Amino acid sequence: MPKSTPRQRKTVGRVMHEYEHGELKSGRSGKGGKVKSRRQAIAIALHEAGASKYDSGRKNRANLRKTERKEARGKTYQQEAEGKSRVGARGQRESSPAMGGKNATRLTRSGPTVTASSSRPATARCCSTRCFISSATRR
Repeated sequence: MPKSTPRQRKTVGRVMHEYEHGELKSGRSGKGGKVKSRRQAIAIALHEAGASKYDSGRKNRANLRKTERKEARGKTYQQEAEGKSRVGARGQRESSPAMGGKNATRLTRSGPTVTASSSRPATARCCSTRCFISSATRR
């Protein structure tokens, strides 16, 4: 298998994070229930990242674009569970209370200043210290 891109590694990491916290579901819109098998979680992660060896190159690229759109809309299970409704949604109107309330007039910010001026405190991480450390080192 060829070397995966940083974007693919990020997606695989997010899906495995969802699996570890019991948030990963199978099937269309999660109708299949929670994923219990680690092997199935890995297969879903590679499929979403567009790094599956069982799909064609064209299908892999389509899967990666679809996942990027889903993450930008805030529709991943991790974002729904942790309340981060607009993670990565740049250039769209923000309507969360943290970013301006119901009818926000400004657009989401992008660039290095966003991480420095985030409204969410550093201690509000989703799980154990491992996730806290990995998110702290990304800054």
